[in-house]
Amino acid sequence: MLRSSRRMVLLVTGALVAVLALSFVVLRADTADLVATAVSAVAAVAGVGVALWAALAPTRPGLRAEKTGRVTTTRHGYGVSGIDAPADDDTPMSASATGDVETDGGVGISGIHRRPR
Repeated sequence: MLRSSRRMVLLVTGALVAVLALSFVVLRADTADLVATAVSAVAAVAGVGVALWAALAPTRPGLRAEKTGRVTTTRHGYGVSGIDAPADDDTPMSASATGDVETDGGVGISGIHRRPR
């Protein structure tokens, strides 16, 4: 969802830049100057507002695994004693005192595993 939202913002911004550029070409110089000044002032105020909003945004809660149990896997098994997350997941994560791993041909992970999707 975040990626599509960011794409939409980029698309809308590009469209607005194109419309403004076209209007500056079509308008007379003195009118284009007035429009450019007004657009610049609005954009500056919006930029300060967005910067403050981003700076004051609450931090995301993270994931924490501690004192987890033992993992035992065999053959093609897969077990995680801790956290298993996609590599592109930017959620803060921590692990401590995660369980032991015992494998017999399988995959066992203790702690945090960031895997490819």
